[in-house]
Amino acid sequence: MTEPLFPNPVAHRGLHDRASGVIENSASAFEAAILAGFAIECDVQLTSDGVPVIFHDDDMKRLLGKDGAVADCAAADITSAKLLDSAAGDCPQKFTDFLAQIAGRALLQIELKHQRDTTGTQLLARAVAEALKAYEGPVTVESFDPHLLTAIRQFGFTGPRGIITYDYKPDGWDSHLTEEQRYTLRHLLHWHETQFDFISCSQDALQLPAIVFWRALGKPVTAWTVRSQVEADAALPGADQIVFEGFAPKSA
Repeated sequence: MTEPLFPNPVAHRGLHDRASGVIENSASAFEAAILAGFAIECDVQLTSDGVPVIFHDDDMKRLLGKDGAVADCAAADITSAKLLDSAAGDCPQKFTDFLAQIAGRALLQIELKHQRDTTGTQLLARAVAEALKAYEGPVTVESFDPHLLTAIRQFGFTGPRGIITYDYKPDGWDSHLTEEQRYTLRHLLHWHETQFDFISCSQDALQLPAIVFWRALGKPVTAWTVRSQVEADAALPGADQIVFEGFAPKSA
């Protein structure tokens, strides 16, 4: 029998708990996930000097209390700033320092964050691909952006690559997209370009025809972001694994 791509639940941005001073995407959150036996999901942004860092948001306000965009800030400034409410005094890590911390002890699900322009897309994909060439351990990459999946393959990453998706709507977060773009993303019509190996799907969109179709063809599906065992039990019939936060899943 083939080993599943994601044998254990995936801790969303590490096993974080702000109330306990363990902040998302921090060294403490990642260490907690490893000790609990979970896989790790994390986010990678690109700084103004072309360094990939572990950080979710486009701007620094929520996590660092600083004004400005990550893309306009040097890596040294971001990685020396304490994450708000971190009991351990954690700062955002360079991607290479993150890899050194994990050192193959947990499966990684690395999300490449959408960049402002084609140049940023290419620089992020190249930097991450180069860092992963020397990494020894189980690793996957994923993105909402099909162009990032294509780029990182072109820069030599040969591991599993996943598309992150959901039921794209004509309002809210998706209002900047054309109807054609939303249709393409919802139905994964970029397959010829991305050739994704797995799908990471919002738990409320698991029954979209494209998700059901590709899973039937053998593409693994992870469901995000699951926040209770009730949600996990509801998601798993349509997914192979969960990406979770805020509770301890039954199995690890």
